Amino acid sequence: MSGTSLGFIEISGVVAAVDALDIMCKTSGVELATWERKLGGRLVTIVVRGDVASVTEAVETAKAKAIKKPVASGVIANPHEEIIRLVNLSASRFMAKDSGQSSEKGDSPEAEYSPEEAGAGRLDARTVQEI
Repeated sequence: MSGTSLGFIEISGVVAAVDALDIMCKTSGVELATWERKLGGRLVTIVVRGDVASVTEAVETAKAKAIKKPVASGVIANPHEEIIRLVNLSASRFMAKDSGQSSEKGDSPEAEYSPEEAGAGRLDARTVQEI
C-alpha cells in the first residue's frame, strides 16, 4: 500500500456521512475503504483511501461543505501496517454484512473473546470496540 493515504471523517448521522462521502468522492480520486456506525448510526466514521493530495483535498472539502460539521477528521499519509490491517478488518466486516454473510463466532455481543484466537497482544476489531 505504498503511496496510499487514509482519510477519516467522523460525523453525526448517516445522512450527513453519506453526504460527506459523496463530496469526498466527487472532489478527488478517492475511494471508500470502510465505514463504521456507532450509537445506532448517530456517529459515523468514514474512511477513504487514495494518494496523499487527493485524500487531503477530499477531507478538507468535506469538512467545509458537508451538511453537518464533522466531529473529527484526519489524514494519515503513510499508514503503519497495523493501521492498514485495522482498516482492512473493518472493511471485511463491512463487506460481510453487505453480502449477508456472518461468521459463526464473534458477530454476537455475547460471543466470548479469546486472546488466543485473536493472537495475544495483537489488535483486532473486538479489542478496539471494547475500549
